[in-house]
Amino acid sequence: MEGKKISAKRQPLPLNCTKNSIMQFPAPVSLEWMANLIGAELIGNPAAVVAGINEIHKVEPGDLVFVDHPKYYDTCLNSAATHIIINTKDVTVPAGKSLLVVAEPFEAYLKIVRHFKPFSPAQQSISDDLIIGEGSVIMPNVFVGKNVVIGKNSIIHPNVSLLDGTIIGDHVVIQAGAVIGSDAFYYNTKKNRDVWYKRMESCGNVVIEDYVEIGAGCTIDRGVTAETKIGAGTKMDNMVHIGHDTTVGKNCLFAAQVGIAGGTIIEEGVVLWGQVGVSKTLTIGANAVVLAQSGVPSSLAGGKTYFGYPAEDASLKRRELVWIKRIPELWKKVMENK
Repeated sequence: MEGKKISAKRQPLPLNCTKNSIMQFPAPVSLEWMANLIGAELIGNPAAVVAGINEIHKVEPGDLVFVDHPKYYDTCLNSAATHIIINTKDVTVPAGKSLLVVAEPFEAYLKIVRHFKPFSPAQQSISDDLIIGEGSVIMPNVFVGKNVVIGKNSIIHPNVSLLDGTIIGDHVVIQAGAVIGSDAFYYNTKKNRDVWYKRMESCGNVVIEDYVEIGAGCTIDRGVTAETKIGAGTKMDNMVHIGHDTTVGKNCLFAAQVGIAGGTIIEEGVVLWGQVGVSKTLTIGANAVVLAQSGVPSSLAGGKTYFGYPAEDASLKRRELVWIKRIPELWKKVMENK
């Protein structure tokens, strides 16, 4: 399948789109309509417009967000979101914002997602609405979901899965067995019900920019309601995992078995060597280097080399290791001088 546009039903989305939320409704709806959909008590202007639904890390004006725990009430109420699905009226509502009060905000979120993006099983291995650019090649046994866009001169190797909404730029190489656009590892947790961990259904996507190379067996999760983005020129070795809503900058280099948790920002030029683990919702600054088997639990400044767990300036960490090795010798001297 080369240089062929298959039943094009829409135009490709721009790779540099500025709107974070992929979960925008086909057309804005009134707050009253939304309240009726989810059975909510409305506090605010019934004619106010709702543009889409987003999770807290990605909300923008006009969006809905949900919150069901007092710990996060203020965060959501003071976020960029205009409308808040919440399970209490006993809060101070900022000017210009509205509440949709329901007993179970998470269930309301799921109802909205299922209404606007209902699940439908694939009927064939390559969706009819695929858009593929000139010179691009799809190898045998590739699965392509709905609303996928592939740019020019890209190569998709055997047994790759490109799931719904994936956008791939020009001159991209995806090696065998990679999975692009799998659901986020993201759960609503409550211990007062039989199922403690209830999956927050993903309706975001993955955007892979130009000249990216993705190794065999890599997995990149879609955003929960927005996008996971891989910046132009980034290269990944085999068995790398990128979590939901992560943004990877341009020209990064990830060696084998790197794992990056959700909502993380990796700025341009970052190098992560083998088996580096990166925690969620942190930032690694531009041109930082993290040496093999290091763990990153908090943000790192750019332009430095890091090592160990927790990852720290590599030169300091090496000195620490030298002194640790000398502990038996030093202890022996202490005991001899007692």
